[in-house]
Amino acid sequence: MRTLILSLLLVFSLTLTAQQLMSPSEFLGYELGTQFTRHHEVVDYYQYVAKTLADQVQLHEYGKTNERRPLMVAYLSSAGNMADLENIRTEHLKNTTGQGAPSKAIVWLSYNVHGNESVSTEASMQTLYDLLTVEKDYLDNTIVIMDPCINPDGRDRYVNWYNQYKNSPNNVDPNSKEHHEPWQSGRANHYMFDLNRDWAWLTQVESQQRLKFFNKWLPHVHVDFHEQGVNNPYFFAPAAEPFHEVITDFQRDFQVTIGKNHAKYFDANGWFYFTKEVFDLLYPSYGDTYPTYNGGIGMTYEQGGSGRAGLGIVTRIGDTLTLKDRIAHHHTTGLSTVEVASKNAKKLNTEFKKFYQNKDFKYKSYVLNGDADKLGALTELLDQHEIKYGSGNNGTVKGYDYKTGSNGSMRTTEKSLVVSTDQPRGTLVKVLFEPKAKLSDSVTYDITAWSLPYAYGLDAVGTTTAVNSSGFVPQSEASMTLDKDAYAYLTDWSSMNDARFLADLIHRKIRVRYAMKPFVLDGQRYKRGSLIITRGDNSANKEFLDILGQVAKKHNKDLTATATGFVDDGKDFGSTYVQMVPDIKVAVLTGEPTSTLQFGEVWHFFEQQLHYPVSIIDSEYMNNIDFTGYDVLVLPSGWGYKGFFKESRLKDLKEWVSNGGKLIAMGGAIKGLTGEDGFGLKPKESEKDSSVNVQAYDETERDRIKEAITGAIFKTKVDTTHPLAFGYDDTYFSLKLGADAYDYLDSGSVVYLEEGHTSPISGFAGSEAQKKIAQTLVFGVERHGSGSVIYMVDNPLFRGFWENGKLFFANALFMVN
Repeated sequence: MRTLILSLLLVFSLTLTAQQLMSPSEFLGYELGTQFTRHHEVVDYYQYVAKTLADQVQLHEYGKTNERRPLMVAYLSSAGNMADLENIRTEHLKNTTGQGAPSKAIVWLSYNVHGNESVSTEASMQTLYDLLTVEKDYLDNTIVIMDPCINPDGRDRYVNWYNQYKNSPNNVDPNSKEHHEPWQSGRANHYMFDLNRDWAWLTQVESQQRLKFFNKWLPHVHVDFHEQGVNNPYFFAPAAEPFHEVITDFQRDFQVTIGKNHAKYFDANGWFYFTKEVFDLLYPSYGDTYPTYNGGIGMTYEQGGSGRAGLGIVTRIGDTLTLKDRIAHHHTTGLSTVEVASKNAKKLNTEFKKFYQNKDFKYKSYVLNGDADKLGALTELLDQHEIKYGSGNNGTVKGYDYKTGSNGSMRTTEKSLVVSTDQPRGTLVKVLFEPKAKLSDSVTYDITAWSLPYAYGLDAVGTTTAVNSSGFVPQSEASMTLDKDAYAYLTDWSSMNDARFLADLIHRKIRVRYAMKPFVLDGQRYKRGSLIITRGDNSANKEFLDILGQVAKKHNKDLTATATGFVDDGKDFGSTYVQMVPDIKVAVLTGEPTSTLQFGEVWHFFEQQLHYPVSIIDSEYMNNIDFTGYDVLVLPSGWGYKGFFKESRLKDLKEWVSNGGKLIAMGGAIKGLTGEDGFGLKPKESEKDSSVNVQAYDETERDRIKEAITGAIFKTKVDTTHPLAFGYDDTYFSLKLGADAYDYLDSGSVVYLEEGHTSPISGFAGSEAQKKIAQTLVFGVERHGSGSVIYMVDNPLFRGFWENGKLFFANALFMVN
């Protein structure tokens, strides 16, 4: 009788809660899955739930998008847990230092990182409702954190487009327009960045703001909800190989535990799914790998559908996949994930503590030397990840030399940066700094190399013994006292901070020169590219000194005053080898045939990194533009340039360059400029293998990767005398994303692969691809009439994180004539 009474009380309690709380369908006024919900309506529902069940749900706005949409997370648990939420959080974080004794499981569910993979936000609302009603027992020992939409700008772009173009009623015919997004799809954020590749690099405001909250919790379990092609069944854990070697046996095993629980529900419904394929755990900047490298169980769930599916679509086998179906699948795995975490809360806490215990990594410390601006940029990233670091001491360290790829030594000073793996984030340090990530399988989903010393252009040594360090000494604040009687003010050119300083001066109408040759003045040696700001060039500007001082202080730039333009050695300031930096007007091509992501990288570079104005020219009306009003035209990488640059369009482009225009062609755009009617760059002719081999059907993928380069780092040679290379040493480590290969230019090969240097220093490159890229161009400049074409075969702006490549782009804008 007592059991019956308790059961009736429980049913009554659930019924009461359900009566108090409206379901998503009731609140929105339409059945969930029959329409797409705009982001503000999703926010409205979450706010309604938080207000209705204030003792169980808290909302926190953690930021805003570029288009000013709110970013938020919802915390939900039992009333008792919510009243003690801060203590639960702090006790959980104590586990990272081995001091905690927590008992609650922490589960973070992230939805809609890709805007047109829109079903997950719909599913989040139903999941929220059910966790607070029919499955509320899961919350007795579990804190669930829900981010209903990581990418609101992309989601609303998709939803608004779909609502505008869908048939009424919706049409399941895959040929109908509602199943074919335009070029600017909803996948990426405002700047066309893929937020699922930005967890580690933090180039985007969404990622930067989200990580602050993520670091406050470091969840035991993190799920990133996605969609894939309409014809694919559901994917859930366990992930595919390669797993990064730091991933623990428990993390692997728990993925299987969760996968089997999902399978139980999918089997009961007759739903199809697959595991252990395609989606690996290697690249550190995903929503599954980044949480994993911070001690959690990070997972990607992939529902078939994405931007093509709409409210319903006929699949290849004749079934109709509806939005309701897609919601049901994501809703099921979401609840199943919380269920498994709740049942295994004790184990999750025990293993989380173990993860943060000292680990015997090969390299105990990473020691870095180099340009102060580059070191400063790296420490800014480390601060965001809450990675500790220190300053070195006067002495020598021995270990793996990143520059040579072998054992070596390096002098250290108090300006050296030391990052140790003996710290709570030690696993993340190893993953981000290791010179070569170990590959258990060469078939991967993304790039296979990313080591931060290469990305930031710093000399580095990985040591097998710990290096003592003290508190890091940041770059000292520049002195801003300017001699009003100086002839000129001089400063270096070696980093993106210098490029921002220059762009700011140009914006403020300060005229700047740069040195084409090295020179010595007042006993100090200045390298090529050094900036020279003369009083004479700015005599008409009454606020010259005030502005110069303000801009220098803003960018922390030291300026050296000189009383003369007569140099001790080199070229005087009136020489033709001291050129004026032009106040250039820049246009960037957008639309087909450019890649949305590649265009976004260029757009973001100008507006958010360099802070320099740029005009966006769509390919649809390019023919109507008079380009004589522009000094520079940037062609982002993409597909289809060969067909885009028909004979007449290419002829017009060549004439514009010949008359003094500067064309920057990146990646796939170069293909449209080659050929009989194009410019002078020639694709490298590869030797064909005349042998005939019988290939097993099952080996085709393995055979194809012989010709692939999956994001590998190569050591290249640099002509430091060329303006495109000002600020660089004679070696540059380039992140190569493919095997496109072009012969050296007759003149103007600035960065190139030398003979015998085709093996990557880090990452995977197939044997045939290595042969193809031997002795080929990476960056080069071709003179054409009075103008020039800058070729960027590799992408120095890739995902915004390859910091050391960005000065090449700035040189292309300001230094190359």
